[in-house]
Amino acid sequence: MSKLGNLGARLHHGEVGYDFVKNRKIWYGISILITITAIVGLAVRGLHMGIEFQGGAVFTTPKNMSASVAQTETWAEEASGHDAIVQKLGDGSLRIQIAGTDTQQSDRIKEDLSKNLDVSAEKINADLVGPSWGDQIANKAWQGLGIFMVLVVIYLAIAFEWRMALAAFVALIHDITITVGIYALVGFEVTPGTVIGLLTILGYSLYDTVVVFDSLKEQTRDITKQTRWTYAEIANRSINSTLVRSINTTVVALLPVAGLLFIGGGVLGAGMLNDISLSLFVGLAAGAYSSIFIATPLVADLKEAEPQMKALKKRVLAKRAQGAAKGESAESAADAQAYDADEPDDAAPAVVGPRNQPASRGRGRGRPSGKRR
Repeated sequence: MSKLGNLGARLHHGEVGYDFVKNRKIWYGISILITITAIVGLAVRGLHMGIEFQGGAVFTTPKNMSASVAQTETWAEEASGHDAIVQKLGDGSLRIQIAGTDTQQSDRIKEDLSKNLDVSAEKINADLVGPSWGDQIANKAWQGLGIFMVLVVIYLAIAFEWRMALAAFVALIHDITITVGIYALVGFEVTPGTVIGLLTILGYSLYDTVVVFDSLKEQTRDITKQTRWTYAEIANRSINSTLVRSINTTVVALLPVAGLLFIGGGVLGAGMLNDISLSLFVGLAAGAYSSIFIATPLVADLKEAEPQMKALKKRVLAKRAQGAAKGESAESAADAQAYDADEPDDAAPAVVGPRNQPASRGRGRGRPSGKRR
């Protein structure tokens, strides 16, 4: 078995682990800081909306143009008086995008570009984009986002409970805010591809969260019938037992997206790939983070505010204190914090009985050791 696979098995059995829930205030603080930075960036810099949302003109030159992108961008800005975005396509043609122009301005800009590029104006293709089309896309995107959020909350409330639905909703808002804020800070153009990427990441983020919630639901069944673990400790076990799976799925999803963003958009200069790849890259990373550090710890906070969970926590702590007073702290207290290594994979931690004893105690008890005396 590989080292990562061995680590995953040990995490699942509870032999090793990190206390994510105990340190939740640190994660909350980091998330609040990142979210505030994203909101400030969005308020100060704003989003660089693409031509589809602002309206304008797109000019496409013939193939194999000798003019550079930088020089063409300067000519386009001088001719239009607006910022221009120039991209060199695979066949050598230039795509010149200028926002805020109308039909009359488009004809004049086309003539100026033909002179500077030394090409006939008839060979330059001009397409006008109205802002109303972009408004329709934005409205449909907001409608789709709202419907998605409502359906997610209803489904999670039915399949799990309302506290998990609320935690998942907070995690999704967290992911969207961070992604949009980074778009504002980086200054990438917002296009319909960006909207598609933004809606796509919600599914990935929700997947990781539901995996942890499903494990948590199974392990907290009949939790009040035992006095070995608190709800927060079982929630932490759920995170650790699915941690390697979450890391694997996130890394596998991020690798091709990183290729689009850094190689396709950065090295090869295919700027249009940046629109969707940045939103996917940031959203996938934020989604993995929120499912581990935000959603599950938040559920633990909400659940431990219930009278039943408060009473359970008191009983668990009282039993541990009683065991420590009897001199059992060396083994019993440690056993109360971790799972028995011999416990089956699908066993819920709320089970009461012989498994409450450490594995080292029960090993060999009631059966021959294989040695003759």
